[in-house]
Amino acid sequence: MTSTTEPTEPLSVEQLSATTLLRFATAGSVDDGKSTLVGRLLHDSKSVLTDQLEAVERVSASRGQDTPDLALLTDGLRAEREQGITIDVAYRYFATARRRFILADTPGHVQYTRNMVTGASTADLAVVLVDARNGVIEQTRRHAAVAALLRVPHVVLAVNKMDLVDYQESVFAAIAEEFTAYASELGVPEITAIPISALAGDNVVEASATMDWYGGPTVLEHLETVPVSHDLGHCHARLPVQYVIRPQTAEHPDYRGYAGQIAAGAFRVGESVTVLPSGRTSKVTGIDVLGEPAEVAWTPQSVTLLLEDDIDISRGDLIVPSKDAPPTTQDIEATVCHVADQPLTVGHRVLLKHGTRTVKAIVKDIPSRLTLDDLSLHPHPGQLAANDIGRVKIRTAEPLPVDSYADSRRTGAFILIDPADGTTLTAGMVGESFAAPQPVKDDADDDGWDF
Repeated sequence: MTSTTEPTEPLSVEQLSATTLLRFATAGSVDDGKSTLVGRLLHDSKSVLTDQLEAVERVSASRGQDTPDLALLTDGLRAEREQGITIDVAYRYFATARRRFILADTPGHVQYTRNMVTGASTADLAVVLVDARNGVIEQTRRHAAVAALLRVPHVVLAVNKMDLVDYQESVFAAIAEEFTAYASELGVPEITAIPISALAGDNVVEASATMDWYGGPTVLEHLETVPVSHDLGHCHARLPVQYVIRPQTAEHPDYRGYAGQIAAGAFRVGESVTVLPSGRTSKVTGIDVLGEPAEVAWTPQSVTLLLEDDIDISRGDLIVPSKDAPPTTQDIEATVCHVADQPLTVGHRVLLKHGTRTVKAIVKDIPSRLTLDDLSLHPHPGQLAANDIGRVKIRTAEPLPVDSYADSRRTGAFILIDPADGTTLTAGMVGESFAAPQPVKDDADDDGWDF
């Protein structure tokens, strides 16, 4: 790999294996500078190839710009470059000596909020950008709500374009206070505010020389040091079955394995397990990881489990420890973010995809819709439009083993699909996803006046 600045030795396989992985997403309103921040982060951390930078310099020069537009490092679609906006989620992979990163640069337009849901659904951290000149706006609140809804454990408030407000500490402090109060009310567990200028590079990778009043970490320092907890002792072990391996060869005449990616927790040889939704039980007699036997396997490894008994197991089933099995139900109540242009209505017939299983379902009720301005819940809206966040009650044609999203972000999540054309309609999180939900005001509480 050729660096854009001083040559550095590439990280070895051993060094990369020893570092932890952080998945994070960026979000913010239009022109808040998300793509510029990502480009600056990649450029200043020496994660950009020379030919990539040369291509950006050519495009920037053709537009009459004196310096490279680092936003072009992530805005790859032609429409994105022409309009100067981000439309699709752009994923970037880079590493430092301390940590590996998977970055999702998500769009800022209201109509692309659905893409932020996609990018942040697996994130350990979300970076929410705010233009220092505009402060906290509705889209900022929407992104904070989505981060809270998706149970993203760490949120960074990056107050960008500080150079355009003369690096005033009072401007940063007011924005940080307002956002922190709002996000805390949503139940976001950890919020870190950092004043930056993505264009000038202040507090992105290098500390700013013009904001000596700020004594906290730069964006990269925080990304490298924020704790990423994967404590398997507090996870419910779950294996959604993707494929049944039955070679029936002379070498493996009786081999029957159940393959999939462990969604949470760990499995051990000798452990008693239950297969859901059937409820049949057995014992793990072997675990194959990359073709080699192992005594224990954990998330997110892709494995094959071998069981003591021949049980009718197929794709869509869920293997769990017998002592820690989730309940099966046909009635699901969840918080959802509607992502399709067509509204979701009561009586809507859909397909519900949970893990590797897809079943028919019907929307029985929409109890409430979240109002982002004051976090109140509007009762019985009748439908959810694109980008709406609300509560739904769903009845499935078959029982499903579901966890609460608060307990498991993998097995507590689902999507609703249009059976006519396969379009994704809604992203759902089982149970009360907000840590501090507001009570729903019922119509019966009204005094009879109708405004």
